Amino acid sequence: MFLNIFVFINQIMSMYSILIIAHSVFRWAVLVSLLYSIIISWRGYASKSNFSKSTDIIRHWTATIAHIQFMLGIILYTQSPLVKFYFSDNPGNEGEPFFFGILHIILMLIAVIIITIGSAKAKRAADDVTKFKTQLIYFCIAIIVIFIAIPWPFSPLASRPLIRY
Repeated sequence: MFLNIFVFINQIMSMYSILIIAHSVFRWAVLVSLLYSIIISWRGYASKSNFSKSTDIIRHWTATIAHIQFMLGIILYTQSPLVKFYFSDNPGNEGEPFFFGILHIILMLIAVIIITIGSAKAKRAADDVTKFKTQLIYFCIAIIVIFIAIPWPFSPLASRPLIRY
């Protein structure tokens, strides 16, 4: 009986470790895809180019990568000991428990919503210049929110390494 419980807890912690590494590495995919989309949007808007099929694919994959990362984050949120500690009855749940229990997830949810709305509006815009402008504005706002919500190594709220391993 106790051995089965120990094995189950060990499996959960192993899954948590793998997910936290995947979430840490995947954040770079989100940032790179957003930055790439912003650069393409800026160039397209400035030069009044056509919103090509490849540009549309990049727009779509940027939103998809952000959604995948958010789903990894939701799974981690349900498993995180810091989140569980934040929602326990312990007094003084500031700092990292507050950051991961409330701030990080809310800001990332807002960023994913902004990316989703911007992607949908850009897809449905009437002309190519408006598509580029819409994508540029929404993706720039989203990346600013994401930069605020990432637990950078220099962050006073929650410090994490640039890549977990």
